[in-house]
Amino acid sequence: MEDTIAAVVTAAGESSVGIIRLSGADALKIASNVYHGKADLINAPSHTIHYGHVYDPKNDKIIDEALFMLMRGPRSFTGEDVVEIQCHGGILVVRNVLQLVLANGARLAEQGEYSKRAFLNGRLDLAQAESIMDIVQARSDKGIDLALNQLNGNLSDMVRVLRQDLLELVAFIQADIDYPDDDIERLSLNEMEDRVEVIKTKIEKVLLTAKKGKMIKDGLKVVIAGQPNVGKSSLMNALLGTNRAIVTNIPGTTRDFIEEYLQIGGIPVKLIDTAGIRETDNIVEKIGVDKAHEFLESADLILYVLDGSQSLQEKDKNLLDNIADKQVIFLLNKQDLGISSQLKDELNIIKKENIVLEISAMEERGITELEQKIIDLCFAGDLTISNTVTVSNARHIQILEDCLNHFQGFLNGARLGLSVDFLVIDLQNAWEKLGKIIGESVEEDLLNQIFSQFCLGK
Repeated sequence: MEDTIAAVVTAAGESSVGIIRLSGADALKIASNVYHGKADLINAPSHTIHYGHVYDPKNDKIIDEALFMLMRGPRSFTGEDVVEIQCHGGILVVRNVLQLVLANGARLAEQGEYSKRAFLNGRLDLAQAESIMDIVQARSDKGIDLALNQLNGNLSDMVRVLRQDLLELVAFIQADIDYPDDDIERLSLNEMEDRVEVIKTKIEKVLLTAKKGKMIKDGLKVVIAGQPNVGKSSLMNALLGTNRAIVTNIPGTTRDFIEEYLQIGGIPVKLIDTAGIRETDNIVEKIGVDKAHEFLESADLILYVLDGSQSLQEKDKNLLDNIADKQVIFLLNKQDLGISSQLKDELNIIKKENIVLEISAMEERGITELEQKIIDLCFAGDLTISNTVTVSNARHIQILEDCLNHFQGFLNGARLGLSVDFLVIDLQNAWEKLGKIIGESVEEDLLNQIFSQFCLGK
């Protein structure tokens, strides 16, 4: 990591301020080369800001007015000397400043290289580094809370405790294997099993948060479905609070899908309004209907809209058979026209535990109740992100599931009477797996893959 790297760390495009970050052994030297002002950057104290101009010494030219922020290692994000040049945010100005520092000895940072250096220099563990990208990409307030929970080290602390518990258990077993005749403290096989069960239970408890965590991080995919002209597009507009979808009294108005993001209770929701599902000879509408079926297959939740003033149609029954395994909220729309008691009875027969709400999408009645039902159904009404560990990262979830398999392998082997020489292998493998979450036992290829998914300025 001898190279000094540089990149633009603010978003692309015009803005009031643009920031170019330098990190590495020569960060202060390079910054001093392009600085024109009263300060002595080389000898200036850490964590100070100095006003001046960005200066091109080769062409004797002022590039821009700027602030130079100095952070000496190890008290910086990367653990190295860092200088941030805050200039005006014009596209050309930022590009010119970046080109100037590159010409003076820096090289362009790779994607995620700042965070990678922070990890390699011990400023962050791998789980914390991954949480930075989750903060940047968060689509909701709850998503930010979840990422901050991980950045604060809650997951990492738990992993370290579990690894220490495993290491102590492995040490007992290994001592028993290596010194069978010595008078040392030993654990019975039952005591070993009990300890493994305790660790296994802790991981199982954390994995129970995975569904909630992934929904908070990635969002809910909610599909609005139903027959033509039942009010799907009106519902879309009511949930969004804007006239996004065209609404007419002509069946089949929506022939393609409409996709929008919104927050419900702080959770990101991808809301998809689909074409009315019916038999049709219109080739364009038929493509839309086929797309609607595809979305239903992948939906986390289906809002099935019915004309509340009519009884259940045969085509509705056929479609509901195909989505019987899905989470469905039935919405009896057109409440203002009166709700059919026969329709309620028919829905009750199909599935007693179905959630059925009466709404008027046009008049926006029942929308608040619907939003609360979505939260209740998907999160059991609990959207809090406490200081307890919640997992959302697919890599972490897979590792924890692999650990459970190793623990189960140990327990199964113990019950079959296998030698502890074999049993200890599963515990050692689980210990190594857990280390991959925080980066204490991780291959270079995996590190490169993880950090390559970061944006350039991170």
